[in-house]
Amino acid sequence: MKAIRRFTVRPVLPEPLRPLSDLARNLRWSWHAETRDLFQSVDPERWTASEGDPVRLLGSVSAERLAELAEDSRFLRRLTEVAGDLADYVGGDRWYQTQSGELPAAVAYFSPEFGVTAALPQYSGGLGILAGDHLKSASDLGVPLIGVGLLYRHGYFRQSLSRDGWQQETYPVLDPNELPVALLREDDGSPAQVSIALPGSRSLRARIWLAQVGRVPLLMLDSDVEENDLGARGVTDVLYGGGSEHRLLQEMLLGIGGVRAVRTYCRLTGHPEPEVFHTNEGHAGFLGLERIAELCDAGLDFDAGLEAVRAGTVFTTHTPVPAGIDRFDRELVATHFGPGAELPRIDVGNILRLGMETYPGGEPNLFNMAVMGLRLGQRANGVSLLHGSVSREMFSGLWPGFDPEEVPITSVTNGVHAPTWVAPEVFRLGARQIGAQRTEDAMSVGGSDRWDAVAEIPDQDIWELRRDLREQLVVEVRDRLRASWRQRGAGSAELGWIDGVLDPDVLTIGFARRVPSYKRLTLMLRDRDRLMDLLLHPDHPIQIVVAGKAHPADDGGKRLVQELVKFADDPRVRHRIVFLPDYGMAMAQKLYPGCDIWLNNPLRPLEACGTSGMKAALNGCLNLSVLDGWWDEWFQPDFGWAIPTADGTGTDPDHRDDVEAAALYDLLEQRVTPRFYERGQDGLPDRWIEMVRQTLTLLGPKVLAGRMVREYVERLYAPAAHAHRTMTPDAARELAAWKGRVRAAWHGVTVDHVETSAATATAELGTTLNLRVRVGLAGLAPDDVEVQAVSGRVDPEDRIGDATTVPLKPAGGPDSEGHWLYEGPLALDRTGPYGYTVRILPAHRLLASSAELGLVAVPSEDGVEGAGVLMR
Repeated sequence: MKAIRRFTVRPVLPEPLRPLSDLARNLRWSWHAETRDLFQSVDPERWTASEGDPVRLLGSVSAERLAELAEDSRFLRRLTEVAGDLADYVGGDRWYQTQSGELPAAVAYFSPEFGVTAALPQYSGGLGILAGDHLKSASDLGVPLIGVGLLYRHGYFRQSLSRDGWQQETYPVLDPNELPVALLREDDGSPAQVSIALPGSRSLRARIWLAQVGRVPLLMLDSDVEENDLGARGVTDVLYGGGSEHRLLQEMLLGIGGVRAVRTYCRLTGHPEPEVFHTNEGHAGFLGLERIAELCDAGLDFDAGLEAVRAGTVFTTHTPVPAGIDRFDRELVATHFGPGAELPRIDVGNILRLGMETYPGGEPNLFNMAVMGLRLGQRANGVSLLHGSVSREMFSGLWPGFDPEEVPITSVTNGVHAPTWVAPEVFRLGARQIGAQRTEDAMSVGGSDRWDAVAEIPDQDIWELRRDLREQLVVEVRDRLRASWRQRGAGSAELGWIDGVLDPDVLTIGFARRVPSYKRLTLMLRDRDRLMDLLLHPDHPIQIVVAGKAHPADDGGKRLVQELVKFADDPRVRHRIVFLPDYGMAMAQKLYPGCDIWLNNPLRPLEACGTSGMKAALNGCLNLSVLDGWWDEWFQPDFGWAIPTADGTGTDPDHRDDVEAAALYDLLEQRVTPRFYERGQDGLPDRWIEMVRQTLTLLGPKVLAGRMVREYVERLYAPAAHAHRTMTPDAARELAAWKGRVRAAWHGVTVDHVETSAATATAELGTTLNLRVRVGLAGLAPDDVEVQAVSGRVDPEDRIGDATTVPLKPAGGPDSEGHWLYEGPLALDRTGPYGYTVRILPAHRLLASSAELGLVAVPSEDGVEGAGVLMR
């Protein structure tokens, strides 16, 4: 019989055990081994059955067992110690509190998904895991972050396989009362709510659930409340589900409702108001509109409000392809704003202008969330050096007249939260060398360039650790494979072969990620005979563990999964290659440490960063990857292999896959497997062990999320906080008025004449030339602009590369025609083909970049005398 109503019955903990509730509700347990060990000791069998979730554990432990523990002095001592450690962690000074300078009082960090722990399944892939690691590392560093997201009642889907290997999705209902979250409540005890207006006099209300991530509160909005109609209740049903309007409403709730939730949280708790708002990908971009509306209500006009909001906003883009960006029809967006809808006091035209693709190559009728994010954020970044470069190229249309390298998008390379992803056995090995506290600090706070203590670990210890982790993975894989086959309809009598799947002494390769086509799940199948030879080699075999989810609407991705599964089902190789369904955090935490090689073969440069290889590296796993994302930045032959790419623009995609797959097979046959199986005089693979050592020593400190968050604080949050404080209402009005004046005049700003003291087209290294430039400023003053000489080596088309810019100074004017004369030196400091040009840029003390307005004036061809190439 089916229940007509469901309740969550919570245990009443005996008074001595009350701290267990606080420990369970703070998600620090998900990365703090001592807290997890304490919960495991409550009831080891139930801990396993609850999949390591303390809230579920406490809901299932018998009253008799709790009474027993309440009398157990040894357990109570441990409980007191762990609870005290959490109190010190939450309340004590950490890295952030020891820094000098103008750091923000608080930072609000918005993301559509957060992967904090498998017990809170609110993530689909890398973006969410990265956001979860960002919160955890901010907590470890003491950064006063407030996370903002949505609480999806079905999360992302659970994946299983049909008998013929086709991906199937299920959406289990998540009861927030059974999750490690609590309702944010008003002072009278009623649930706090936010609301946004919908067309037709409807509204979308949402409660605010609070997940405590160490020191960091994570606010999660949930629209499944009784006051909403059926459509509004379903807005937060599924992560990345539904059609355009559904996604638009999710993103309005995340951005606009999220700011209102932050204000509510700060009002109720006394938390400092954020000075910086960080938009993690474009999904939360509407947060800027809500903040402009707040300022308009306080007396600013829209343009001044925009400048004030931009000053304190950081925007991070995570996609290297336009197809990965949410775009909405302009009419759909217009319907949801203005009179009778949300933000009624803001002109809809102003809202649309922020997101419309009004640049060459753009779709003029589409509202682009990333474009809005860039227009609303004075500071923007990609997530690796290569991705920063790709982003500058991709969005260069927003800054016409500037070379892509001058587009104001920087990069902060992602990192991963080591305490979450490093196996306990790896941590213990480090603790044996330098002590537990120093190891914890090295992994969470970071700060050093090398982990030299790894050099002192004996080869034998490293090799035994690697084998132990591989053996644990073999056990995990067999358990998961057996469960998967039962879901596929197999009986126990058919599954005896699973006991022989994988071998703890065979080179183990891992490949696990989402399954869009560009990640090329099936590249390894390109030449099946060669792959089969590698799997079944009599002396140097390999074994492969594969996992990944295709988006429910992506049948192409599902076909790739099915193709891989069918190959792995082949009785000839099924003991050497497996596909594990339902890839998630719990699986990943076993998979990364247990592999010897982490394989990554995306189409370059479509992997923005690719943090899975970082998690593997922290456990001594070597990377075998295309030079994309972070691997392009940090690859060295000392700790992995680079798969050669055939990424010329004219390359046929099929041919490219053939070439790169062949290169992958060559590396495995000729370099990877021989090194793993080669033995030195002591019977150990000493050259392999040295690569593991170099991976930990040199890559370990680089790939930390602690390093990443410190970079965000120093390079983006602190400057944004300073700009926010500088941008007073009067300053915002001044800047908005100045920008309006400059834009109106700019069509008349000209470089009319350029001359130089060079007498010939050649000159000697070290020569300094004098430039004289006549410019028209169309009524602007010299203080409104900067006139620059731009020089450097030139290519055969006279394009300047690796440019140096030097400001020129006014030497006279205005003349009778309103022209000004500028002069300055041009030092010839490089040999070879060399050239220069002159340009005029807007200049104001409150601009973060001279490219901010996307305005530049350069000479016309007939205004140049003796300019151009100086040295050949």
